[in-house]
Amino acid sequence: MQDITIYHYLILGLSLFLIGLTGSILSKHVIKILISIEFLLTGVNLNFITFATFCDNTALDGYIISLFYVAIGAVELAVGLYIFYFMYSKKKSENIDDYGEL
Repeated sequence: MQDITIYHYLILGLSLFLIGLTGSILSKHVIKILISIEFLLTGVNLNFITFATFCDNTALDGYIISLFYVAIGAVELAVGLYIFYFMYSKKKSENIDDYGEL
């Protein structure tokens, strides 16, 4: 049986980041773009926690930065949904191409 090493966690974080990057670039739907950005932040958080666990046993820098990223992600999602609500009430569309003049 193979042990789980730091590389497994880094590959998982990289794959989450790439899924989020691909989704945010290719998607035309506003909600899908916001969810893809959350995938980006989750991949970065996983890498911070991985490095904090495997490389820095005395200080809690990776965990603290990860908590700040979770808070920033929650605020980003709330502000994004708030802006989307007002945009949707004006245009009645979820497609990002309809909001070019804003």
